[in-house]
Amino acid sequence: MNRLNVLLIEDDPNITLLEDELKEIGFICLKTPYDSTFLTLVKDIAPNLIIFNLDIPSNALFADLQTLNHQLALPIIMFTRDNHIGTINQAIKADVCALIVGDVEHKRLNSIINVAIARFKHQQALKTALEEACAKLEDRKVTDRAKAILIKTQNFTEDEAYHTLRKLAMDRKITLGEMAKNVIAMSDLFK
Repeated sequence: MNRLNVLLIEDDPNITLLEDELKEIGFICLKTPYDSTFLTLVKDIAPNLIIFNLDIPSNALFADLQTLNHQLALPIIMFTRDNHIGTINQAIKADVCALIVGDVEHKRLNSIINVAIARFKHQQALKTALEEACAKLEDRKVTDRAKAILIKTQNFTEDEAYHTLRKLAMDRKITLGEMAKNVIAMSDLFK
């Protein structure tokens, strides 16, 4: 297994138990407190995993995590003593892969990391599949709209409209969705 780079964010920089355990397991670890430079730091060091060990995570942290997920999604583990439902909901919205309330159980640390990474990969696969499905649905809607334009303006049957769109797309070496958008744009131009 490749050694993973871990960014460890802790409240107390003097406590080294978690940092020592991570290094003992074989991770490369950079430890720092959370502050306003968090997003810049993540972009600069490009860790494979982020672990938080915080008594009470702040709203600013959760906002940064949501921003991070849109820019550079990473597996995130959070150890906290805060068991309020609001904190749990914020962690879920921020795509935290593992939220452990209570003390860090060092003997379970490696398992927690492995599960969080596996869960992260699964979430990313689901997001990708959803994005692809949405794109296909949007292409289908656009294609149907373009077919309707050809049916109305050229008196084509639905089959003729589809085959015309398909042939035009193939001739121009573009996707059917792109060709449909071109037909719609041209139709809008002549309105």
